Amino acid sequence: MTEFTYTIKDEAGMHARPAGILVKRMQQFKCDVTAGKGAKQVSLKKLFSLVGLGIKKGETVHIKADGEDEAEAIAAAREVIEREGL
Repeated sequence: MTEFTYTIKDEAGMHARPAGILVKRMQQFKCDVTAGKGAKQVSLKKLFSLVGLGIKKGETVHIKADGEDEAEAIAAAREVIEREGL
């Protein structure tokens, strides 16, 4: 399992546009990828699940990947999050 933690900086939090970009990118990987806020974990391959976490500015999200291409998935997730200014 590979993981990283990120604190959201965007004023709007994890909103639909960047979340959609992130989900679309994660769907390209075979491994399981999850996002978590507190004790709740959801698939990072499902848009409504991710947006449903209600991640706001200043909150921390934990991204985890488990499977054959987990390192690549984590690197891609980090790249999308940083590029989109989350």
